[in-house]
Amino acid sequence: MPDIVALGELLIDFTHSYTGELVLKNNSKSSAKDKPVYAENTEAYVQTAGGAPANVVCMAAKLGASTGFIGKIGRDMFGFYLKDVLRKAGVDSSGLIVDPNYMTPLAFVRTNEDGERDYVFYRSPQLSADLNLRYGEVNRKMIEECRIFHFSAMSLTAEPARTAAASSAEYAKALGKIVSYDPNWRPHLWESKDAALREMRSVVQYVDIIRVSEDELQLITDCGTLVAAAAKLLNAGIKIICVTQGAKGCIIATSKGVERYPSYKAPTVDTMGSGDCFMGAFLHKIVESGKELDELTSEDIGEFAMFANACGALSSAKKGAIPAIPSLEEVEKIMAEQTIVNS
Repeated sequence: MPDIVALGELLIDFTHSYTGELVLKNNSKSSAKDKPVYAENTEAYVQTAGGAPANVVCMAAKLGASTGFIGKIGRDMFGFYLKDVLRKAGVDSSGLIVDPNYMTPLAFVRTNEDGERDYVFYRSPQLSADLNLRYGEVNRKMIEECRIFHFSAMSLTAEPARTAAASSAEYAKALGKIVSYDPNWRPHLWESKDAALREMRSVVQYVDIIRVSEDELQLITDCGTLVAAAAKLLNAGIKIICVTQGAKGCIIATSKGVERYPSYKAPTVDTMGSGDCFMGAFLHKIVESGKELDELTSEDIGEFAMFANACGALSSAKKGAIPAIPSLEEVEKIMAEQTIVNS
């Protein structure tokens, strides 16, 4: 059974691009033999696979980890495509349910010149398969046999997925598994900020490892400084806090201290999924070490952080989330070249 299991959303990302794609002639007499006509700067949205928890396990699988996914998709062309993506990535999908009563969720993503993203989600409790995963449908055997259980706050936005995710995290914690959590703050998916804070904070009690942006760290802790926020989460029982900072690298906080680790130089094309790649790589290194979290040294944490930074940097050099996941060879190459960003 998989060492790393993620629960949550698996969806279609339609990513925006200027492609110069084929534009059909406005001529009813045109035939298939006619030469194609291309328009300069044609805009298009290209279908790719995504969803933060799925990105995490696909990254870990590409590095050689044994991974699995628990979730729900629709019995539609998008769902079948996503299931095939997991299969090709080597992710165990025995926990993935295909439900004909709901639709696979969609996200339309537009990236600005700095590589940052703007999302529009087609996802609701009435229609979306991922939000209708019930706890009774969760493949608990996968949780029982894994080493790390990972989930995202996207599943907490509505019932019954909210109970499925929270109860699964509680179950994993009770079994002594390492529980990993991504708050993944998307304000427009929540009915209110107060509701979001209540639910996002409610599961912290089960968490051993958390990956956050600086904004998410402040949001969850209501602390104005990183040190104070990290201290609050450590006091709540979290053992490793990963604060990802994009091209600047990351900050890792543990009971042993707070350290910043620089990233590697790579062209920024699209940052979508880069944080998930970081997390998938970091979790893979924990499994690979064979150590319990309390046994990890400062040197171990530094090694894992730099490796994860390399994976995140490389993923930002390509478009999409899962399609941009780097290979182990690419990661080892950029680390060997020592192309570190010092800022």
